[in-house]
Amino acid sequence: MAASMLCRRTAALCRTLNAISSPKAVFSANSRCGFLLQTASYNPKPLKLNLRDPYIPDKDSEKTPEWQKTARYDRKLFGRYGSASGIDTASLWPTPEELDKITAEENEWHPPLEVMLKNVKAKEKQETARRLAREKLIAANMAKMPKMIADWRKGKHETKQKLKEEKARREKLLAEARERFGVTVDPRSHRFLEMVAEIEKEEKKKRKLLKRRLREEQVAGPVTPPAASS
Repeated sequence: MAASMLCRRTAALCRTLNAISSPKAVFSANSRCGFLLQTASYNPKPLKLNLRDPYIPDKDSEKTPEWQKTARYDRKLFGRYGSASGIDTASLWPTPEELDKITAEENEWHPPLEVMLKNVKAKEKQETARRLAREKLIAANMAKMPKMIADWRKGKHETKQKLKEEKARREKLLAEARERFGVTVDPRSHRFLEMVAEIEKEEKKKRKLLKRRLREEQVAGPVTPPAASS
């Protein structure tokens, strides 16, 4: 085992020495940390640019793609080959429509200083108006606050009173059911619900009779006593 390990270390040392002695390795004496090993392995491909016979597409040919017939491609050819492309430099300038579009985009994204100041003032004016409207709303709500608190307390008192009356009515019905049936009745039972419906029907009948009696008394009017004879 020791012999095999020694052989592997020897082989690794030999490979390291061969790499150092390779012509691709370059030592730099100007390195701060001493010699720096650099391996030149990058071999860029030359740019295929034929300046003597550049490719100029025929715009009248049907075989030429449409994207090679555009002004954008003409600008690309002129930027690559210059005057050898045979493209008129006047045609490279934007059309009036394109120029208007470019100007509109510049005014939108890079407006002049006067426009920026005007926009800032308008924004500040809007924020001030929004703040004043909010303060006015807050003042109006604060003026209504006492009445709102009183209404809330009144509603809370009415709700509490209503719950109290419902509880008293429920206890009264349970007591009446216990007296009628002789036993404690479940408020969810059929007998209890029938009894409640019967009682409500009787109360409704009594209210109707009372209302009719009051109407008859109003129609009859007050009765005048007879005058005393002398």
